[in-house]
Amino acid sequence: MTSASRIHKPGRLAAALLLAASALAGHSAQAEGSISIAQQFGIGYLILDVVQDQKLIEKHGKAAGLDIKVDWNQISGATAMNEALLANSLDVVSAGVPPLLTLWDRTKGKQNVKAVAALGSLPNYLITNNPKVKTIKDLSDKDRIAVPAAGTGFQSRTLQIETAKVFGKDEFKKFDNISVSLPHPDATAALISGGSEINTHFSSAPFYYQALENKNVHKVLSSYEILGGPATFNVLYTTQKFHDENPKTYKAFYAALAEAAQFVKNNKAKAAETFIRVQKSKLPLDFVRKIVEDPENDFTISPFRTYVYADELNKLGVLKNRAASWKDYFFEEAYANPGS
Repeated sequence: MTSASRIHKPGRLAAALLLAASALAGHSAQAEGSISIAQQFGIGYLILDVVQDQKLIEKHGKAAGLDIKVDWNQISGATAMNEALLANSLDVVSAGVPPLLTLWDRTKGKQNVKAVAALGSLPNYLITNNPKVKTIKDLSDKDRIAVPAAGTGFQSRTLQIETAKVFGKDEFKKFDNISVSLPHPDATAALISGGSEINTHFSSAPFYYQALENKNVHKVLSSYEILGGPATFNVLYTTQKFHDENPKTYKAFYAALAEAAQFVKNNKAKAAETFIRVQKSKLPLDFVRKIVEDPENDFTISPFRTYVYADELNKLGVLKNRAASWKDYFFEEAYANPGS
């Protein structure tokens, strides 16, 4: 499995994605007692790292009298995640709130894709090595913005919401034509090294922490500023079929997530060690601890400000269906916790 913190050369990206696709192609979603999960790169998936490291799904399955086989995958980009879920190659996928909402909207009345749980409220930073770019008004056709899934992923949709505020609703896709799909590790390498067409990156942790250590890189904007405060970054989601046909497995999975979130909250130093161990990260422990302990980062399974996306993307015409509340696109197990 590829490390979530190792920086890869951009030339290896195509080969890496092909390998990931090949690996998933041979898998098919299983019945009760089996679950296949995919996460992306970054510390925003720390709760899943803890679940995997401590075998919490297996633990809660056994408590319910069920032996659960867990298949872990790691791929980049919401597009690949959504395609794998709809192709029944994965049971549960993870991505930002906008990709979840897109699939919820698209599958309503069919596969009925909904969220299982949030993975934490963590900001993403729009960062650049272009000294001329102080706000998004300074971006031009000469700039290139790296995002995991151009036009559709968390970062692009968040930027579209801000672009609509600044330039007007009709211009919300203004920066799509200068956005490039690239995994966070590769984008970080490009930004730090310079000399690449990629000079801007809508980045998640730990990658923006790494990039901002370079004197030529500066922050332009935070997703928290766009959304009005702390907000859910990533969510886990699945189909109504998997939820309904695998009640024991699903319950064990949700219980595992809740336990992992509590572990991170109470054991930040150990959680940092878990990230390094599971992701085979080369990052220094103190550096990872700084991120886990940063008050901006809240590793919780409760969703926050997800409805901002549901409302704004509906207004922009990205979502056809209008949600009445966050509960419309989350499965009922999540209702036990506060949300928005």
